[in-house]
Amino acid sequence: MRRPWNIINLPIYSLQTLDKDGKLNMNICTYVSVVSMKPKIYSIAVYYGTKTFENLENSENVVLQILSKDNIGLVKNLGKKSGLKINKDKYLRKQNLLKWKEYEVLDKSCALIELKKSDCIKNHGDHAIYLFDLVSSKTIKENDILTFQDLVEQKIIL
Repeated sequence: MRRPWNIINLPIYSLQTLDKDGKLNMNICTYVSVVSMKPKIYSIAVYYGTKTFENLENSENVVLQILSKDNIGLVKNLGKKSGLKINKDKYLRKQNLLKWKEYEVLDKSCALIELKKSDCIKNHGDHAIYLFDLVSSKTIKENDILTFQDLVEQKIIL
């Protein structure tokens, strides 16, 4: 039997960040939650010691992307490899990226959520908890959302 937190079929997200030189990075995240309706506030857990964590320490705005099943081929590179060890900017430039506002985002995402960093809770466990205010959003499609169970079924995660 799976652990309780692994039996919930959560959507799979990718968080788009930029480093101080403007290089693109994206990760995979599942520990994402809306924690306030008015104003709309998102909570996103980010591993310490990652490129995403490093980028968030030096940036304000990000794009949270709800991935579609069409994006499953990106998960191993965006989630299983660190931007500190591979050049995700170079990898992502070989993918189909779209321009949304001033951001580069993944083609075939289900939704795009522009967020502004507002706070960070550190020193608890292996993740920092970032709080973000909603700036804008765009729903592209409401079906074929990539989920935790899809990753289990494809043996991407165990």
